[in-house]
Amino acid sequence: MGLGERGSWDKSESRYCGVETEFDDDVPHLLSFNLSSTGFDFVVAPLTDPTYRPSLLEADSGSSHVPPFAGSDLVLSPSQWSSHVVGKINSWIDLDSEDEIVRMDSETTLKQEIAWATHLSIQACLLPSPKGASCANYARCVNQILQGLSNMQLWLRIPLLKTDDDSLDVDSDNLMDSWELWNSFQLICEHHSQLLVALDILSTLPSVNAIGRWFGESVRVAIIHTDSFLTNARGYPCLSKSHQKLITGFFNNSVQMIISGKPLHNIPAETIGSTADHTDKNVNNVPRHPLKSYLDYVGYLYQRMEPLSEQERIELGYRDFLQAPLQPLMDNLEAQTYETFEKDSVKYLQYQRAISNALLDRVPDGETSAVTTVLMVVGAGRGPLVRASLQAAEETGRKLKVYAVEKNPNAVVTLHSLVKLEGWENIVTIVSCDMRLWNAPERTDILVSELLGSFGDNELSPECLDGAQRFLKQDGISIPSSYTSFIQPITASKLYNDVKSHKDLVHFETPYVVKLHSVARLAPTKPVFTFNHPDYSTKKSNQRYKKLQFEIPQDTGSAVVHGFAGYFDATLYKDVHLGIEPSMATPNMFSWFAIFFPLRQPISVRPGIPLEVHFWRCCGSTKVWYEWCVTSPRPSPIHNSNGRSYWVGL
Repeated sequence: MGLGERGSWDKSESRYCGVETEFDDDVPHLLSFNLSSTGFDFVVAPLTDPTYRPSLLEADSGSSHVPPFAGSDLVLSPSQWSSHVVGKINSWIDLDSEDEIVRMDSETTLKQEIAWATHLSIQACLLPSPKGASCANYARCVNQILQGLSNMQLWLRIPLLKTDDDSLDVDSDNLMDSWELWNSFQLICEHHSQLLVALDILSTLPSVNAIGRWFGESVRVAIIHTDSFLTNARGYPCLSKSHQKLITGFFNNSVQMIISGKPLHNIPAETIGSTADHTDKNVNNVPRHPLKSYLDYVGYLYQRMEPLSEQERIELGYRDFLQAPLQPLMDNLEAQTYETFEKDSVKYLQYQRAISNALLDRVPDGETSAVTTVLMVVGAGRGPLVRASLQAAEETGRKLKVYAVEKNPNAVVTLHSLVKLEGWENIVTIVSCDMRLWNAPERTDILVSELLGSFGDNELSPECLDGAQRFLKQDGISIPSSYTSFIQPITASKLYNDVKSHKDLVHFETPYVVKLHSVARLAPTKPVFTFNHPDYSTKKSNQRYKKLQFEIPQDTGSAVVHGFAGYFDATLYKDVHLGIEPSMATPNMFSWFAIFFPLRQPISVRPGIPLEVHFWRCCGSTKVWYEWCVTSPRPSPIHNSNGRSYWVGL
């Protein structure tokens, strides 16, 4: 049934909510009571009787025995098992116990229950939280099981807990930061993509920064305990503002909810069925589910979320999807690529503003009829910047002569059609040539280009504009006039696993364009490389090197770095800028996603110990490439040495 829909586009998996139940060997009744009459979508139910211990059965009977499973596989259809049941591994198991009998019983039971769940085609099993800080044997056993699984996921239960040193509110022995426990477990299991987190939401939450780490981890479900709920004025359960924000954040990351615990709110009898939220006092004489009011509240939080904007709906399919950056110098772009970029009206409005301001500065009001400004669009594509330039001229009342230079012969065909259609033949001259090779008949007042990539210079804007700079008058204007790249360390479990799935070095040494979504940004961005145009310096080089240090905020706790997110910000002209650096990104612009530089091995970082990273922009005779490495808190290999895995062709 789900938590409701926020529109026909809403296909998020976070629409579904489950309920944690006790052991019940009447599974059909368990399903009908929790699903049919209530609105829960699945149950998290133990698969065997919690009193079961293999060693006790062996002591009672020397013959083979059948574990006390909750009914046979025939009591539900295969689709019911796979869609509506998550197997809950018995919580008593302790694979790191000092007691060998307990340890052996735990391992046997875990493997039996997973085998039974696999037989039932169950999609996921909930593993109990490790009993202490040491979980090596538990993780080793789970890793063994993961090697043999085909589709089933294992959800490791972890409490959302990070206490300050002076806090007394700690349930687990010496467990100060549960993220550390999860990180140890996933490291032992080699970041296996089928090992996910089931995060227990407790009544007290850690700091915003400490919580933020989890948004880059592979959290599959959040388990909300009934004792985490407050009581509103009408006696119904509700959540604190900080809990609401957390749950909404999880909804946005497609994390499903599970409600757990006994009902702790005595709903006034006369109010049940009196509002739109609570209308099932006795539907078909079925007793009201004791946790229905908690489910209603979670559904209310889901349905009141802001609907996605049209742009966000378009970008849904690109979230955390790795794409190779464009090679616009080596390759000719296709019509579909041009069309996508041309729809970005915000970008071209910024360009129009910059060109308008440049024209106003270039030509005084008293000389508008006498002066014709020469403007060259280098890399004109199918003409959006030509149109923006002519609109700027019309807006400012300045006369313009435009050269549209484009190397892609297919785009030139469209350019000719556009000029003829718009009647621009006397204003626009089309040049079918690489800007670096063209000999211009005259010098230009304004040089306009849109050669920027997600990292600013990664589509070779510096090299192209160096070649075109000779067209520019000594006092001429380049739009853009400068651009700077930025990076920041991120936790990005999904991106790391997607890169790792290729099982080769090349993919770990390739930067990817990606719409970042399920990531944790661990520190503010820092600038890397800056390029200015025009650049008349005599010892000009486009090679760059930068060493950067990032500090993880103290209240974050430890974190893992899977790579670096890259952005850019460009000054088009004076105060007109555009870019994607998060703190100053141009609103509603979609031409660029961030770029992701992966690390071959994730780096664990702690507050107070700087994360030191080095970035190089290297130039050869036929290609440009990046190299990167970490030197603190521990050294990593140099990535992409000599451009062996990734480069941009000149």
